[in-house]
Amino acid sequence: MVVVHGIGKEYLGPRTLHGPIAPAVLDGVGLAEGPSLALEDIEAAFYGHLFRPSGVKGSAESLTEPYEVELLQAMWAEAARAEPDRVPPPPGPAERSKAQVPRPAQRALYALSRSRFLARTADRFLIGVLAQLRRYLTEPDIHARAQDQIAAAVKEDTRVLVGHSLGSVVAYEALCAHPEWPVTTFVSIGSPLGIPYLVFERLRPTPQKGRGCWPAGVRTWTNLCDAYDVVALVKQLAPLFGDGSKSVNDVPVHNGWQAHSIERHLTAVETGTAIAAGLTT
Repeated sequence: MVVVHGIGKEYLGPRTLHGPIAPAVLDGVGLAEGPSLALEDIEAAFYGHLFRPSGVKGSAESLTEPYEVELLQAMWAEAARAEPDRVPPPPGPAERSKAQVPRPAQRALYALSRSRFLARTADRFLIGVLAQLRRYLTEPDIHARAQDQIAAAVKEDTRVLVGHSLGSVVAYEALCAHPEWPVTTFVSIGSPLGIPYLVFERLRPTPQKGRGCWPAGVRTWTNLCDAYDVVALVKQLAPLFGDGSKSVNDVPVHNGWQAHSIERHLTAVETGTAIAAGLTT
């Protein structure tokens, strides 16, 4: 099986990433009483180096891209919906139209700092989320090179592909582009695939009539997310993807105060069950 990492891994590498990911998979599959796996059965597809910065730190003032500001506002709205007792609602469109960037970004980051999603996490991580998602979707070179990394990791015996966060978008598009791959099970965790306009409509291939393409070689697709994860802004992917005979199985998972953590997703019995099913069918 192959695991495709998400955002915020630019300072790692395929081996350092494999270190925490592979044991987490073994724990999750073990809880699900799945098949016996060895660490070397798990491949970590790595594309994080494509986003390694050149010494410039991100800040609210650096958020000037309309895409990033709009996505940040959408995440703020989702956090306020999920945690109305902790996160104040964002301003309405009329108030936002009068404000100048970066003030809306600063306000959104301040509001999100009160959410469980950013608990114990620097706002610089969230700024990285916005920038990396935008760059993958809008910069052809980054897109192509990330896709190449996934293609290099998938082998003749790969049956399960797991994608976390931005990695779920990269993995989904790779599966759509390679129907000849032996992968029959796709597991998306903490996925932004369903975010309207900013992500969903930008997918390759382009969704038609509000429905995303179903990866031709995939028989089962399980999508897992935590209720407090604002990157997985749209929690239910089943209404967006399917070919009539196939549908996404949306499964909630509880990750505690690290709602978006890949390790906590992978150690969950729900994720282990989805992976185990793909390894035994």
